[in-house]
Amino acid sequence: MKAVGIFGGSFDPIHIGHLITSNEVLEKRNLEKIIFVPCHISPHKKGRIPADNFHRLEMVNIAIEQYPYFESSDFEIRKGKISYTYDTLIEMRKKYKNLELIIGFDNMLVFDKWYKPDEICKVAKIVVMKRKVDLIPPKHNKYFDSAKMLETTLVDISSTEIRDRVRKGLSIDNLVTNNVKEYIFRNKLYI
Repeated sequence: MKAVGIFGGSFDPIHIGHLITSNEVLEKRNLEKIIFVPCHISPHKKGRIPADNFHRLEMVNIAIEQYPYFESSDFEIRKGKISYTYDTLIEMRKKYKNLELIIGFDNMLVFDKWYKPDEICKVAKIVVMKRKVDLIPPKHNKYFDSAKMLETTLVDISSTEIRDRVRKGLSIDNLVTNNVKEYIFRNKLYI
């Protein structure tokens, strides 16, 4: 039975880089599908107020609508509170027995600081999106040894950059899908 990938994040907004790298992970890991899970409040980004939950989830939905093997989950948004990956994986295990948690290399560097990292590793295989420029430090946390490092394309796009460009009135063409761009401007997000 194929595994299901779980990809969480703020997705504020979801961008082309998320889609490109997720598609690579799906193919290289031969996953059944990938479920995008926008968080309610990220435990790693408590200082910044994201766009409204409804808008972030809607942008994910319209960005992935052309991909039959991508889905979204509003579990963390519905739950409220700080979004912990462990809780989400326990919920997903009720429906899917074989889970792979997809994280970026930057998250792997601090994975030992996450909520219940040992338990996360028991519930899901950790798949790390690693670019050629990402170097594993000589001193690294113990979770590197059990994680699956998956080389992905270097896509130098960040949600922070997109929000800044919108605020400055600059183009975000080719950074987000056209329908996400239209949604951002129609709803006056990040202005």
